[in-house]
Amino acid sequence: MMIRRNKTKLILTSVVILIPIIIGMILWNQLPDTIATHWGVNNQPNGFSSKIFAVFGMPAVLLGIHWLCMIATTFDKKSKNMNPKVLSLVLWICPALSLLMSAIVYLTALGKEIKVGFIVILFMGLLFIIIGNYLPKCKQSYTMGIKLPWTLKDEENWNKTHRFAGPLWVIGGVVIMATAIFESPIVFGVIVGVMVITPVVYSYLYYKNNR
Repeated sequence: MMIRRNKTKLILTSVVILIPIIIGMILWNQLPDTIATHWGVNNQPNGFSSKIFAVFGMPAVLLGIHWLCMIATTFDKKSKNMNPKVLSLVLWICPALSLLMSAIVYLTALGKEIKVGFIVILFMGLLFIIIGNYLPKCKQSYTMGIKLPWTLKDEENWNKTHRFAGPLWVIGGVVIMATAIFESPIVFGVIVGVMVITPVVYSYLYYKNNR
């Protein structure tokens, strides 16, 4: 079973997700009762939560998502095809998000000026670069990869599409990081749109030409 085989990694990543709770308890008396947990494009907070939710709720939600992803992967009929390195990457996404989000939330709550947009876009660019490196190694799966009707039916289409998308996502991630200084959601959205749509078009054209 997938969970049993990756029990050690799952426990370790779950503990990392919950580390912000320990940090929040240490900082508890220094944190205000209401804490900013969402920011607009101008780096101004536009969403607030109670201290209890910011410290305990956010890591708990991410832990739930983490386990749901693992359970969904376990019940994937093609789970035996999964590359262990790809699975490890997926397992570390929620822990990385938990540490990043808590750092932003706590530092802001303590009165530090943080360029939230810049940090988030920079992180997303790095994440796309890492994912792009792993995409060509991704085997057919219902939970990981570019899941389209024609890629799931045709292994060759799947492999071609992921080999095409991998370098594209690496380049897109580099461009995202290079443009993070502008903190523009429009620029970010356009780049991500190109990264997502282009492999879909490529895959469909390959399907049309080879069916």
